[in-house]
Amino acid sequence: MFAALGRFTHRRPVSVLLAALAFAVFAVFWGTGLFPALGSAGYADPDTESERADRLIEREFGDITYDAVVVYDDESGALTVDAPDYADAVTSAVDGIPDELVESVVGHWSPGLTEEERELLVSEDRTATYVAIRVTGETEVERLASYEQILPLLEADGLQNYMGGELNSLQQLQSTAMEDLGSAQVIAFPILFVLLVIIFRGLVAAIVPLVLGMFSILGSMVLLRLLTSVTDISVFALQITAMLGLGLAIDYGLFLVSRFRDELARHDDVGRALPATLATAGRTVTYSGLTVVVALAGLLLFPQPVSRSFGLGGMTVVLFTIISAVVVLPAILALLGRRINALALPRPRRRTVDAAATSETGFWASAATVVMRRPVVSLVASGAVLLIVASALLTLNPGLTNHRYLPADNDGHISSNMIRDEFPSGGPAEGAIDIAVVGNTDPAGLADYAERLDGLEAATGAAVERTNDDTALVSVGFSGDPDDTANLDLVREIRAESPPAGATEILVGGPGGPALTLDNTASTLAALPVTLLVVVTATLVLLFFAFRSVLLPIKAVLLGFLSLAASLGIMTWGVQEGGFASVLGFEPVGTTDIWTYAIIVVIAFGLITDYETFIVSRAREEYLATGDNTRAVKVGLQRTGGIISSAALLMVVVLGTTGIMSDSLVITTIGIGLAVAMILDATLVRALVVPASMRLFGDLNWWAPRFLRPRGGDGSPDGAPAPPAKGARDSHGAVRTG
Repeated sequence: MFAALGRFTHRRPVSVLLAALAFAVFAVFWGTGLFPALGSAGYADPDTESERADRLIEREFGDITYDAVVVYDDESGALTVDAPDYADAVTSAVDGIPDELVESVVGHWSPGLTEEERELLVSEDRTATYVAIRVTGETEVERLASYEQILPLLEADGLQNYMGGELNSLQQLQSTAMEDLGSAQVIAFPILFVLLVIIFRGLVAAIVPLVLGMFSILGSMVLLRLLTSVTDISVFALQITAMLGLGLAIDYGLFLVSRFRDELARHDDVGRALPATLATAGRTVTYSGLTVVVALAGLLLFPQPVSRSFGLGGMTVVLFTIISAVVVLPAILALLGRRINALALPRPRRRTVDAAATSETGFWASAATVVMRRPVVSLVASGAVLLIVASALLTLNPGLTNHRYLPADNDGHISSNMIRDEFPSGGPAEGAIDIAVVGNTDPAGLADYAERLDGLEAATGAAVERTNDDTALVSVGFSGDPDDTANLDLVREIRAESPPAGATEILVGGPGGPALTLDNTASTLAALPVTLLVVVTATLVLLFFAFRSVLLPIKAVLLGFLSLAASLGIMTWGVQEGGFASVLGFEPVGTTDIWTYAIIVVIAFGLITDYETFIVSRAREEYLATGDNTRAVKVGLQRTGGIISSAALLMVVVLGTTGIMSDSLVITTIGIGLAVAMILDATLVRALVVPASMRLFGDLNWWAPRFLRPRGGDGSPDGAPAPPAKGARDSHGAVRTG
């Protein structure tokens, strides 16, 4: 099939490229309309107790939360809220908001407030106040549109304004998504070009993978915009899928261009080289890409809608990248032909060496030889290092993505800190644990229940806020951040408290509060084993048929998880504990959103398996030709070690620049986390663990039951030679001994 595809693209390269060009033009004009359609997609599991509590409270009492907050501050200290000029500046700004854009606005000068309620909106030094706003709109996109219209109207003359709240965070993430994406590509593309020139030692060959990468980014935007018409897509999904699509496109371009140049040198005929390239590297790229797709499908099993948006977006983008790599790129190669080697850099003069000899005497082959002389020592030592690094995971402190994941100088970060540190507790913008008490309860029983909750150690107050015929709303205040250990324990204590007489159900929630953090972390951890089981099973099946082996897919999965554990250990130290803070320029938050680690595990597992496919496929070719396992490992590593290291380096550039250039600590964590996983896998795992383990397993590496073997019955692919019998000479004259 792949060879036939190569022959097709060789015959019709212009038609294929014209279709690709038309799609690219369409993507530029239509795909860039994606940004206004992006949202949060929902970070919480809708089936958790906290989410059910919030929905019940909204249904019974209406929306009691606020979408946005604006803090007004006179930083000079010359004006206080008691000054007429201060009052005029704020009220003029607030009164200018059209009624059709807001449902409610609560500020210090709002009518109907008691004196006590007004004072809750004033800072202790009286130089700052805040206004809480609820905007109109049924959906998140509609509310965001309303917020963007009132945003320029909220500025008060002579005062510093700090915008905060959930909608503000989303609006800032949305507005910076394209900027971050553009900044990352501006940095990444020149670095990638220089590296590709060094790798290929030719300008034309270096440009081809970059063209495929740009085509993949355009395709990502079109596919994501299509998905927004049927489901919510997270603003983060754009950056992650574009990063993934670009990295894989350049990697696949590297593999295909390298193989095409080898086949062209061997056959000196484009018509033969292109089908041969797709029959080998094209097939491997497809299987490799499908392992990434299978891994990303695991995100669909997480309960959070944002995870599903990542999964759907990632799967479609990777599938698009695979199709582009085996259809569009071959058409470019067919059109270029021998010109793929044009504008080549001068090569250092080398002594002519037999190709068979270089397969066993190069750097990677020599490294494999050293490792395989003492496979047990190499395996134990490298495994111990990975386990020691992974032990940092023991300090993992679960939390939830919130304003602290924004830069320290971000308005949302500043306003939240000011409300927490400078204003009295109990204000409308302050976080609270909301408790829905369902049932026929009496006022005395509810008052006693609130009094008991008020006596809990971390509670800063508790009161019965509202009641109706069969539901009551009890609110418990807390200090500090929602994911502080004391506040998480407070939720557990509330849930353990005896309900008031007559209550049939108690639901503990509160938007963005500790109950949400606790429940979301628990639901992510509960879904992780099932997700990993499905991903691992699907990956094993795919690799069984790709490798025609039972042992190698199992080894690939086990090594992948060992490498991932070490990577997450490094990230726990680097991000949660702040080890990378001074280098990357962020403020440590002291917690880790488990959801980001789930994203890293799923995507990195696919990428790691991706590289494993290239190594094992090449080693398998050699084993089928010679039947010598040790030689197959050496030759496989020598033939692929350099190119896989190059591919990993290119991927690290893409992942790293995306993480470094982002203003969101979420994207920084995911981007840098994936880069760390690639570095560990391409160095310690590939150089030591893989050759050592394959040497220990010997010929068992290549055993397969009959149903996995093609019609040759020996585990070889269609048309490939069977391993020679013991005692026979291979193609290089070596005698097979086992």
